[in-house]
Amino acid sequence: MRLPLLLVATALAGCTVGPNYARPQIALTPRFMATTEIATSTDTDWWRSFHDPLLSALVAKTVAGNTDLAQARARIDQSRALAKAAGAALLPTLDATGDLTSTSQSLETPIGHVSNVLGLPRGYTEYGVGARASWELDLFGGAARGREAARADLGATEASAEAVRIAIAAETADAYLTLRSLQARLDVAEGQARNQATLVGLVRMRFDQGVAAERELNRTIAGLEGVRASAAPLRAGIAAQLNRIDVLVGEQPGSNRQTLSITAAIPVAPQPSGSTAPEDLLRRRPDVVAAERRLAASTARIGQSVADYYPHVSLSGILGVASLGTSTLLTGSAVQASGGVGLRWRLFDFGRIDAEVAQARGREAEALAAWRGSVLRAAEDVETTLSRLSEARVERAALERQVTALVLTRAQAQDAYRGGVVGLIDVTDADRELLSASDRLATVKGDEARAAVAAYRALGGGWRSDATPALASLARGHM
Repeated sequence: MRLPLLLVATALAGCTVGPNYARPQIALTPRFMATTEIATSTDTDWWRSFHDPLLSALVAKTVAGNTDLAQARARIDQSRALAKAAGAALLPTLDATGDLTSTSQSLETPIGHVSNVLGLPRGYTEYGVGARASWELDLFGGAARGREAARADLGATEASAEAVRIAIAAETADAYLTLRSLQARLDVAEGQARNQATLVGLVRMRFDQGVAAERELNRTIAGLEGVRASAAPLRAGIAAQLNRIDVLVGEQPGSNRQTLSITAAIPVAPQPSGSTAPEDLLRRRPDVVAAERRLAASTARIGQSVADYYPHVSLSGILGVASLGTSTLLTGSAVQASGGVGLRWRLFDFGRIDAEVAQARGREAEALAAWRGSVLRAAEDVETTLSRLSEARVERAALERQVTALVLTRAQAQDAYRGGVVGLIDVTDADRELLSASDRLATVKGDEARAAVAAYRALGGGWRSDATPALASLARGHM
């Protein structure tokens, strides 16, 4: 009994080989270049800041029914099961056993001849019940490193699922805002078509009176048809966005068409929320957190590979009863037991362990580079989206002033044309400029709102690593 106890004590106090994980560092500026564009508050359900109940309802449906999110949740379940299995590998196993064996011995074998001479029975039935235990001692921490890697993988999977959730919510909002922008542009085109039809009627009346030339009438008719033609691709784009939204929420295309076909104003772009410190991206961006957790897992797997340089010791034991009859099965004379210690040591394998360790170190280097790249791309996303949002606001304000001026210009040109002061060319030029500016304004309003969505997504979508219990424990230990 002393040897097993000694080995158990050694296992409990054994060393863990391989490098211990330390969170990597990367130099970032203290603040973003566009810090004035960021509100410091954090809103997890950032889409509510658009104050559009229909948008909020669509995002809620997406989170509940999107197929990509369902796959992400299933991956979490798989990773959680693997982490549980890795933890169980450190503990002993206990199996219950039972057997019933019926044997009929051949009389033509040496044993059969001896049995026959001695008058022993040719056949017998043996009953057995027992328990078998085994335990591979983790003397050098290989299994512990495996558990560490599995837990880190679970953290990466959970963070990746959050990244999918943020991406899907942002894509739903983007599709909705694109839809509203296209609908606004279609309203502009249809309004211009009505105005152009009025102008055609006016020119036709003047043509009938002999005041206007036929070429003026043809010019206005051509302008009307051109505006009508411009509406066709807008309607096609609207249909595409309606289908896109239906698939995002996990429904068949056409399911939400009736509700979404009702034109509504483009939601006003809100002020995005998030920390003004780029260092906080390491905790706010789930894709960065996932990359960091994958790095931790790859570091742990180095130790898992290094542990194969050392011996593996296992304990095993069997305790049970066996008898040729059920009446004596539970008696003391039927008890049987065995125990043993096993040793497995890869002393010579032509450099396979060396290759496995080198491969694990290469994966760690790859994971480190991937983490650094994710941090830099995250910073790039924030700077780019905030700049795009800022410039969209400037452009939208200028276009609003331009449209206001062009509406007045067109009205003045039409009045002057009716009075015979200016020619038709002045009216058509005013119409064309107003149509172009109004269409651009509707586009920019949508782009501004979509840029706000992109900024929320770049800032982590209001997600925090402490929002997930498993990640909170990992963050306290490793971040």
